[in-house]
Amino acid sequence: MKTLLLIAAWLLTGICAMAQHQLTGTVKDAETGEPLIGANVILEGTGRGATADLNGTFTIKNVPSGNYQLKVSYVGYEAHVQTVEAQSPRLEILLEPNALLTEEFIVSATRASETTPTTFSTVTKEDIAKNNLGQDIPFLLNNTPSVVTNSDAGAGIGYTGLRIRGSDQTRINVTVNGIPLNDAESHGVFWVNMPDFASSVDNIQIQRGVGTSTNGAATFGASMNIQTDTKKEEAYGEVATSFGSFNSQKYTVQAGSGLLNDRWAVDARLSQIKSDGYVDRASSDLKSYFLSGGYYGDNHVFKVNVFSGKEKTYQAWYGLPEDKLETDRTFNYYTYDNETDNYQQDHYQFIYTGKYGQNWKAHAALHYTYGRGYYEQFREDDDYASYGLDPVVIGNETIESTDIIRRRWLDNDFFGGVFSLNYVSDDGRWDVILGGGANRYDGDHFGEIIWARIAGETDIRDRYYDNNAVKDDRNIYAKATYEVADRLYLFGDLQFRQIDYRFKGINDDRRIVDGAQHYDFFNPKVGISYESGKGETWYASYAVANREPVRSDFTDNPITEIPRPERLHNVEAGIRAQKGNVSYSANFYYMGYKDQLILTGQINDVGAYIRENVDNSYRAGIELDGAVKLSPKWTLGGNIAFSRNKIDTFTEYVDDYSTEEFQQESFTYEDTDIAFSPNIVGSAMLDFHPVKNMEISWVAKYVDDQYLDNTQNDGRKLDAFFTNDIRFAYTLRPRFLRALEFNVKVNNVFDVMYEPNGYTFSYFVPGGAGKELVTENYYYPMAGTNFMAGVNVKF
Repeated sequence: MKTLLLIAAWLLTGICAMAQHQLTGTVKDAETGEPLIGANVILEGTGRGATADLNGTFTIKNVPSGNYQLKVSYVGYEAHVQTVEAQSPRLEILLEPNALLTEEFIVSATRASETTPTTFSTVTKEDIAKNNLGQDIPFLLNNTPSVVTNSDAGAGIGYTGLRIRGSDQTRINVTVNGIPLNDAESHGVFWVNMPDFASSVDNIQIQRGVGTSTNGAATFGASMNIQTDTKKEEAYGEVATSFGSFNSQKYTVQAGSGLLNDRWAVDARLSQIKSDGYVDRASSDLKSYFLSGGYYGDNHVFKVNVFSGKEKTYQAWYGLPEDKLETDRTFNYYTYDNETDNYQQDHYQFIYTGKYGQNWKAHAALHYTYGRGYYEQFREDDDYASYGLDPVVIGNETIESTDIIRRRWLDNDFFGGVFSLNYVSDDGRWDVILGGGANRYDGDHFGEIIWARIAGETDIRDRYYDNNAVKDDRNIYAKATYEVADRLYLFGDLQFRQIDYRFKGINDDRRIVDGAQHYDFFNPKVGISYESGKGETWYASYAVANREPVRSDFTDNPITEIPRPERLHNVEAGIRAQKGNVSYSANFYYMGYKDQLILTGQINDVGAYIRENVDNSYRAGIELDGAVKLSPKWTLGGNIAFSRNKIDTFTEYVDDYSTEEFQQESFTYEDTDIAFSPNIVGSAMLDFHPVKNMEISWVAKYVDDQYLDNTQNDGRKLDAFFTNDIRFAYTLRPRFLRALEFNVKVNNVFDVMYEPNGYTFSYFVPGGAGKELVTENYYYPMAGTNFMAGVNVKF
């Protein structure tokens, strides 16, 4: 009997030794008690770990009996290490904010803080990752307040864009780590040149309205401040693949060293995205990489970022004629098999940030961007004269035109530096930043004939136009926040911006475009904010922004008729709050434009359509945004914007072909809606967590009617649309992996046929009453029901 008891005890001991346990806990800010979403939790030496969820909760499963070293880390906080037993009761980990220098200072000079009296939203890495299955950044931001997105190919891959408060991409300032991203000439941002960049983004702050002073093109509707990935404490690897409708595919490989010797870190990403597009022949083949390395000292950080994107997209720029809306929504006007856009853009960033004593921080960055590429076009029966060529004589026949294939090239360099110096007083009442930058753009524009059916005297790659532009952009700003009383802050921001623009050569319409322009702009901002102590911040501000014309305003106008610069007066006032399970914001805005530049249909002396200044126009609205955690399993959120967007007086010019001599007829309108400015934009989201590692989300989007031009003509309109998406996410944490994630997103589940973008033009032709007005509308249709599904393997 004694022997049997010994054997039983031995077996029980063995079974206990093999027992598996579950280690759970929460990670919170030691000062505020707020959960630290995304905190890394690792059992050192085991390969097991977890990431804190929306409640700061983590669970590590299948932990064998024994004692372990538990390490918890989060960006901006001191790492926490403690000894735990596998069968420990629920843990509560409190992390102390890190007093050492963090990478957040790299972007802080151009960002709004909680006390800054302006309207902003911040999109976190976790928010981005939920939707990052291959679509461009505009579509990952689609549900932020007042945003409307569009896609030439109809599926969110390839040429995409967004508008914020009705302002298009040319009026939205974008920076990456404080370095300007907007094209210096067009002021646009071409996201197609940065495929899968979202996989290397830590967070994005969107400031609506003028916002705070930044570098680069003037903020004339909003700004987007992007911060790339910050250092990771632990080594990691990730392989992400996704596929979906229209043969869309995304492949991403990422890896990082973690912090080596508590000082060094290297991160890398390699991506490829392909899609046939919803529109016929609107294919995309996109490649990119991101490489970052840095030294992280106690008081100094040195960082180098190198990233590049290469794109080849089949053109879908023409859009869909109105008569095809009901019969062939995937129609593409272009049929030549290489009607493609080809471009590569390489970015180099050299960044330093340092802490000097208790009061001072400094930041400086040098940057260089090299872009080059072309789009290729087949032109049927083009005139030789359009290319500076003489007619071809064959025997007794004089040939004035022929079929031609041409390439239009851009070859440009953009380089410069930005800096900021931050002082915080000992008592914390003064927070002062002095910053600025100097940047130069040097761009060549030229066109080549690579084939002609009847070549005549042409040689391959003959340049039929060639011009160069150099633009210098310098700015300096000083901004300060002063706490005049307990939780009451005054804010001031003064910026001086100087621009020199020189251009020389032959334009694509064969005109000589030699000239130079100089601008001096003063952009003041002032505001006040108050923190109630109950989780609320009230604010109000007034800001001025000035903006120079874009390249086409120079090249399409005789130099003596260059349009005037635009000016914007912006008032923002509102409240933002975080109270337990509820967060919300509400704000009013008024954006008054002086000399806003818009297309009126008027032509210049060589027949090119030009933009004209409109004396007075405005945007005014109310934006509401909020979220509430209904229960541990349910979260409801959403936003809605109501606005009026008006031009006081607008004159339209319409081409008249009803007589032998071409002319234009003008029509004047009053109090009309600004084009592409819906009066209502809203979004809603319902999140459901049926079990711990599963999330099901329903997302809805409503966009009101939009007009294609400024006449407020119902015959030139984009109809309102209401779309719904469903997203499924499930995460496994096998003990040999950090995570195994499955994601499925079904877009437009009710198969709504809608068009968020388009263009229009009108003209007179001979008719029964002497002449007849013809209006042609073109649209960029979005796909019906479609899906993307992905698997992420995290090591």
